[in-house]
Amino acid sequence: MLTYKTIDYWDEEIWNKARTVYEEAFGKHGAKSTAVIRNMFRKQMISLHIVMDETKNKSEVVGMAITGKLKALNTLLIDYLAIRKDYRGQGIGVSFVHYIRDLAETKFDSDSMLLEIEATENPIHQKRIQFWKKCGFHLTEYIHDYKVVPESYQAMYQKLTPQSKITTDGKELFKHLGNFHRKCFQGVKNTTN
Repeated sequence: MLTYKTIDYWDEEIWNKARTVYEEAFGKHGAKSTAVIRNMFRKQMISLHIVMDETKNKSEVVGMAITGKLKALNTLLIDYLAIRKDYRGQGIGVSFVHYIRDLAETKFDSDSMLLEIEATENPIHQKRIQFWKKCGFHLTEYIHDYKVVPESYQAMYQKLTPQSKITTDGKELFKHLGNFHRKCFQGVKNTTN
């Protein structure tokens, strides 16, 4: 049986269980260190969401996501989302996004959601874009180049209410994304795991 849980505080034991899924999906490429994640919790910037497979014989994390509230946009940012490889292709990712969308509307009082995704023709990246489109997200045209990472990115957004004022201008969205990422690293003494 799959269950979902959201944690708004640093919990080393839960993070270590979620971290295996996180590192499997993001590895050394694109992953923030545990020190940065801990710093984000300390600043009350994020929530950790997990999917647990709980049966009589086991209880293990099979999915994880990190979200943060972008108050200026009244949007919930999905910073990371991953499902363990041996659980993919079963609809768990789509259900997990629905769970997070429900939280965005109820717990976080957001009227939109936002994420960034690699902007390449790589088939794996194109498959990810299709996944997010299936979940109701729209891809912006603007392609952003960060100075600190080699990949280019695009923003994807989803309006949760007709009254949502989130901009569809990708360049403008990346100003907010950049501010969020800068704040993540401010005050971190050790950025390695």
